[in-house]
Amino acid sequence: MALRDEQVRQASSSYDAGDITVLEGLDPVRKRPGMYIGSTGPTGLHHLIWEVVDNSVDEAMAGFCTRIDVTLLADGGVRVVDNGRGIPTGPHPQYPESSAAELVLTTLHAGGKFGGSGYKVSGGLHGVGVSVVNALSTRLLLEIDREGDHHVMEFTRGGQPTGKLEVTGPAPRGRTGTTISFWPDASIFEEVEFRAQTVIERLQIMAFLNRGLEIRFADERADREQKVTFQYSGGIVDFVKHLNASKEALFRKVCAYDQSEETMEVDIAMQWNTGFHESIHSFANGISTIEGGMHEEGFKKALTNVVNKYARARGSLKDKDVNLQGEDIREGLTAIISVRLADPQFEGQTKAKLGNVPMRSLVEKVTNEKLAEWFEENPREANQVVQKASLAARARVAARQARDLTRRKSALDGAGLPGKLVDCSSRDPRQSEIFIVEGNSAGGSAKDARNPKTQAILPIRGKILNVERARVDKMLKNTEIQALISAIGAGLADDFDVAKIRYHKVIILADADVDGSHIRTLLLTFFFRQMKPLVEGGFVYVAQPPLYSTLVGKEKIYLKDDAAKDAFLRDHPNHKAEFQRLKGLGEMDFAELRDTTMDPGRRSLLQVGVEQAALADEVCSVLMGEDVESRRHFIQTNAKDVRFLDI
Repeated sequence: MALRDEQVRQASSSYDAGDITVLEGLDPVRKRPGMYIGSTGPTGLHHLIWEVVDNSVDEAMAGFCTRIDVTLLADGGVRVVDNGRGIPTGPHPQYPESSAAELVLTTLHAGGKFGGSGYKVSGGLHGVGVSVVNALSTRLLLEIDREGDHHVMEFTRGGQPTGKLEVTGPAPRGRTGTTISFWPDASIFEEVEFRAQTVIERLQIMAFLNRGLEIRFADERADREQKVTFQYSGGIVDFVKHLNASKEALFRKVCAYDQSEETMEVDIAMQWNTGFHESIHSFANGISTIEGGMHEEGFKKALTNVVNKYARARGSLKDKDVNLQGEDIREGLTAIISVRLADPQFEGQTKAKLGNVPMRSLVEKVTNEKLAEWFEENPREANQVVQKASLAARARVAARQARDLTRRKSALDGAGLPGKLVDCSSRDPRQSEIFIVEGNSAGGSAKDARNPKTQAILPIRGKILNVERARVDKMLKNTEIQALISAIGAGLADDFDVAKIRYHKVIILADADVDGSHIRTLLLTFFFRQMKPLVEGGFVYVAQPPLYSTLVGKEKIYLKDDAAKDAFLRDHPNHKAEFQRLKGLGEMDFAELRDTTMDPGRRSLLQVGVEQAALADEVCSVLMGEDVESRRHFIQTNAKDVRFLDI
């Protein structure tokens, strides 16, 4: 013990000036990449593309760029091309030994967004964007077409230049613009493979936000080749129509208004649908502010004020009636709030929240004036908004009463567990798992196949209520949903407490057919909407029961689906035994069920993430709708992502 204390004392006493490390150049980025791009996972990887593209979009917002090309290269790199002015190539007045382009690529907090003369508004403000991309790449190639010349400069791992910026010839056909190609560093990122759909979705949003800007995407990777072009003359009005395409609009018109001041611009579009969930997307200088900020606050406050004033002026709200709440008015609302300002104050490098107080005042003022005018000019649509908000208010009160009743009932009933739940004996949530099983017959097989110590079974009857198309009060009266809430034991919606869940694995076990897929979708939609922390915490799973079984000698082989069956036949061309189609869980005996889906050592489970549950929510909404064309369009455009639901 004395020896250990002496070692600690010596180690402590060795701390002196020589232990202070100074990180220079781009070293801080490689040492702490998460500070600059959020993470080293897929989100941070794709953030590299956003940093480069945002610079090109800034050129478009300044009026100098009309087209941006983004290409996923066959060798894993990315190329971004714009036809803007091109990064300045001359020597920097303060650092004459370096070109301005080299400083931008190798120096943190160097850029054209600080002085005010280069850009009136821009998405970048910290000046670390493209230099961070350079720091986190194994190679970056910079090409600039400017003043009739084609300039080239190359950088190796960590942003080290291989030489100075050189003119290699004339600019092709006299073009101007910047081309940046980069290859992310696999020693920094958890993975370096870009997801085309993620890039496409982001580029489409950028095209919506910049009316008339043409953005082209190409994927040159083997077996994934595709090309997509986005260009929208209607801007954010087209954006709202796109978001509501899979929903039933409350009315056809899109309310849109804008206003500009000397250093700030506001552009807003909105349309209500018959659904029950608000969808507000805000942007500042083309950057998605996913955590909102001052512009969202101003919009929400003014929207609530305008609707209540209109309702009282038209007699829809009497003197004795309380005002409609913001959540009532925003039910079913799809809105885009796009603002531009000269000096945006974002919280953090990833720019998730806007902090400019004057922007809140401007958005509130503009919405109070312009939305009130739109309501006066469109009384039919305005009345529909008021009626929908009034229904939402009544449903909110009924839902609160239903929740209170559910709480009181649980307190009176003790544990409040549903009668058809076959619980496990373990009281440790970390060991316990619950199988939500379709039908009583399948529930009986699952009961016989389970491990009674750690596995609980909850049979549900058929397809649960589609919570995407039902108000909360109706949902809480549904028997199957009541059973789910009671069994999981952690409450619902805002009252949900993930620390109280009774099982750390909530497993959806449905048939391997179309009906089973629909049931899974409905359940995932319920969890995503009403128990989101359960999904975010990684506690929701989908069991994948096999569709076929066959014999190889005396051993029974299980095959998940038709694709697995085809692969099996390719590997066993002389296979003669018949294939048994296990159409439903009720047709499987307990041994088959145990061997394929309930034995932890053999079963196949899919852990559901937030993106998958969100997609299930969209799929559920579309599949349950009446618009056949919208359903077909949604499934076609999301086919790769929907595959996990077997739809």
